[in-house]
Amino acid sequence: MSYLQETKDAGRHVFPDLARAWALFGIALVNVAIFAYSSMKGGYTAGGLETGLDEAAFFGVNALFLMKSYTLFSFMFGVGFAYQMGSAERSGASFSGRYWRRIVGLFFFAAINIVLFFQGDILFVYGVLGSLLFLFRKSSAKTLITWAIWLYVIQVVLIFLFAGFIAMGESFAPEEMAAEAERMAEMGAEAFAIYSAGSFADTVIARTTEWTNNVFFYFLIQGWGAMAFFLFGLAAVRNDTIAQPTAKIWKTGRRVYLPIGLVLGAIGAWLTLEATSMMDSKMMLGMGFIALGSPFSTVGYLGIIAKWSLAPDGPIKTFFARGGTASLTAYLMQNMLFTLIFYGFAFGLYAKLGAASVIGIAALVGLFSIAFTSLWRIAFKRGPLEYVLRGFTYLGAR
Repeated sequence: MSYLQETKDAGRHVFPDLARAWALFGIALVNVAIFAYSSMKGGYTAGGLETGLDEAAFFGVNALFLMKSYTLFSFMFGVGFAYQMGSAERSGASFSGRYWRRIVGLFFFAAINIVLFFQGDILFVYGVLGSLLFLFRKSSAKTLITWAIWLYVIQVVLIFLFAGFIAMGESFAPEEMAAEAERMAEMGAEAFAIYSAGSFADTVIARTTEWTNNVFFYFLIQGWGAMAFFLFGLAAVRNDTIAQPTAKIWKTGRRVYLPIGLVLGAIGAWLTLEATSMMDSKMMLGMGFIALGSPFSTVGYLGIIAKWSLAPDGPIKTFFARGGTASLTAYLMQNMLFTLIFYGFAFGLYAKLGAASVIGIAALVGLFSIAFTSLWRIAFKRGPLEYVLRGFTYLGAR
């Protein structure tokens, strides 16, 4: 059975699958920075912005994709949560049992991702926040949206507070700030030595240590926003807007919200470009503006995707939508490829390329991961890792 026929028979629209594909591409462009340069050493600011093209690429990713791709991905997690509930109800099965097994499965893949590939893993965060999402399973769309707005406000406020604290430190405690910057530089130098020339075992130890040291920060800076968009996604199913690409919110999103998000994102991206290190207050202030504009951009992007989903079912649209149906496989594949491309035990391009080249590689990897899952889905009903997760979720029962 073809993907389009399967989608129609299930009463679904290609809109959500196109959104997942868009998110996967953007995630590749953002995440590659952590594979190519040490964030402790300043990321791209530590040698990756040598040319105008490098600066333009860095600006473009921060303005268009940073903090937008993960919010879009989180939105789709909330949509998927609602779909799982609906599937359980239609089959008369217990949703809670299925869901908690799925959460355990997410933790399993998170552990694999952290140990083997990526210290910036999002699956562990999703597992924890997904556990909290279960508490909202019976909430109305209005309640979900209210909670989501306040949670996202908290995230934006926290980022601006961090920017304020750093600025105060620069003004009133420059020696302490210099000492902290030196400590981070030393950690960055250690990371450089391991990721550029260390063995695979060395990178495993460094990666898990880095994740352990930073996981609380991940929750603090990204957790609120991810949870907010979980709730927005669930609300979009509750009020049926995700099934209606012609809904007013999507038209308003691309015509009104997207320009607002792009302006705020551009301001934030310019500030991050002006920053000289991760400890520069301009970096965190820029992140604040990017976070502030992210919800507007995300809704705007969804509006564009909704419009695209209404176009005739041509080969390009079908290709990308089908690729978006196996997001777990595509996400882990991206991380595996980045590990092989940049780390010293494989191709060893760590900290050797400018931002433009790194982002160009990421674009190819992002497209390849979507192409792989799309072609795989021609022959198989699900992605390879989706088979594993679904098998554990259902434990053989259908």
